[in-house]
Amino acid sequence: MFRVFLICSLLTLSACTTVQPWEKDLLAKPSMALVTDESESFLDDHIYFSKESATGGQGIGGGGCGCN
Repeated sequence: MFRVFLICSLLTLSACTTVQPWEKDLLAKPSMALVTDESESFLDDHIYFSKESATGGQGIGGGGCGCN
């Protein structure tokens, strides 16, 4: 049982790595962004707001009653 725990621990720790400065350009590509299209994100938020009568944490006040 201890061997299984030890192997799992070593496999988990082997995934930890640091990003070198010369590798950061790969992570800064537009395709790596969480939101790739700002207008599509805005429209999705607007549709969600219109259907749910609430906002998703964008800093806009208001409750779920639709009285914004």
